[in-house]
Amino acid sequence: MIEWLNDIDTRLLLFLNSFNNSFFDMLMYYISKTSTWIPFYIIIIFLIIRKESFKRGSVVLLFLILSVSLADFTSVHLFKEVFQRLRPCHNQELQGLVHIVHDKCGGLYGFISSHATNTFAVAMFVSLLFKNRYVWIAMLLWASIISYSRIYLGVHYPGDVIAGSLWGMIISFVFYKIYNNIYLNKFIIKN
Repeated sequence: MIEWLNDIDTRLLLFLNSFNNSFFDMLMYYISKTSTWIPFYIIIIFLIIRKESFKRGSVVLLFLILSVSLADFTSVHLFKEVFQRLRPCHNQELQGLVHIVHDKCGGLYGFISSHATNTFAVAMFVSLLFKNRYVWIAMLLWASIISYSRIYLGVHYPGDVIAGSLWGMIISFVFYKIYNNIYLNKFIIKN
């Protein structure tokens, strides 16, 4: 069963990774960089504080930061270091088959994608906070594009991205529920 899933994952990677050209090489390289999204994160912070007030917005941001920090930490220490699945760009069997941009490959192991985990953690938390269909669509689209960029760049299998996105959403959902049920109900409503 695992070999069959790995075979499907590899075939899907090679298919999705094959749609490349110099324009998309540059675009996906910058989409994948965390620093590219700093203005977007500033806008999210501004919208949260505008929606919640500075004091409550600061608490929301603390819960959001904690969820992303835990998602990032566990994606490495609970998954990458445990499963030790080579990234496609480090897999000798795929050498010459995977399109790699700027010879950048990252660490040795790729399961699960930290980019997918972190961006979907942000997307889930912000979507739950705003409870707005357009926010949910925008956040899902943003996280999906970043996650796809990791496949395009040849540094993750689709399974790495799918598992990472699910893990990030689970962690963020739990932190949102803790914020909503404990913080809001216990400290705000009762005061």
